[in-house]
Amino acid sequence: MTIMERITNPRFLRSALPLASFAVLLSLIFYVQPRAMSYFGLNLMLQYAVPIALATIAQMFILTVNDLDLSIGAFVGLTASIGATLLADNPVVGVCALAACVAAYGAIGALIHWRNLPSIVVTLGMSFVWLGIAVIILPTPGGTSPAWIKAIMGLKVPYIPFPIIAAAVIAIVVQVLLMHTSYGATLRGAGGNPRAIERAGWSLLKIKIVMYSAAGFFGVLSGLSLIGLTSAADAHIADRYTLYSIAGVILGGGEFVGGRVSPVGAVIGALTLTLTGSFLIFLKISPDWQIGAQGAILIVVLALRALIKRREG
Repeated sequence: MTIMERITNPRFLRSALPLASFAVLLSLIFYVQPRAMSYFGLNLMLQYAVPIALATIAQMFILTVNDLDLSIGAFVGLTASIGATLLADNPVVGVCALAACVAAYGAIGALIHWRNLPSIVVTLGMSFVWLGIAVIILPTPGGTSPAWIKAIMGLKVPYIPFPIIAAAVIAIVVQVLLMHTSYGATLRGAGGNPRAIERAGWSLLKIKIVMYSAAGFFGVLSGLSLIGLTSAADAHIADRYTLYSIAGVILGGGEFVGGRVSPVGAVIGALTLTLTGSFLIFLKISPDWQIGAQGAILIVVLALRALIKRREG
């Protein structure tokens, strides 16, 4: 197969689409605002990429088993509130509270599978539970981020901004664990062909618990990294992260069914969504249009993916 044939291969085009959309948006930003093409500019534009990428990975774990999580934004807000209060004041209590949050997420996965409940309904209900607990812990915006979290999120790395390095590490670690290990193949198989996985002797209940627990763990990391950037918390600090996470996974090549996901693509999708806000600012457009702009990017990418699939067919 020649180089041109490889480039025009539908499978290659589909896998390259997330990176291409990111590169196009970044190029437009550099064209509109050349000064953004610098260490400081990239660091400023992508400073919130890490918590969004972590929330997107959390959503990706849920989508891998053909479920959808409508509570990840509220959950990130809860963990941020715990991090800025309990974790800052009493680290032992804070760690226990965050561990309980991860365990609760795993229990939700078990309940959804055991009672065959629709994940959309259960997680939508849980979003109000997470938000209510967050408001009880932190009724008004405030608290303080632990110094070690601020130190990590404020790292100054030579040549390449820390958010880019952190996003790359997240993508590579999850890519290796989920896409290049035998157990990762089993976890993905639970979304692609659950009957075959069950016939092979694997427990779908345990897989649901593992995937939901993994989502809870990354949701905790998202909340902690977020307060490392803001230095304080608010129960509503991550309300938009639910939409961000779903859009990020889909932009990255993931699908709602079949266990078809891409950790690297999901992180690139999160970076693309993060850049959207900066692009609107450089165009002197109100940030209130950010959700609409992100939706437009998602529609364009999905349309291109549909054209590629038609070529495959």
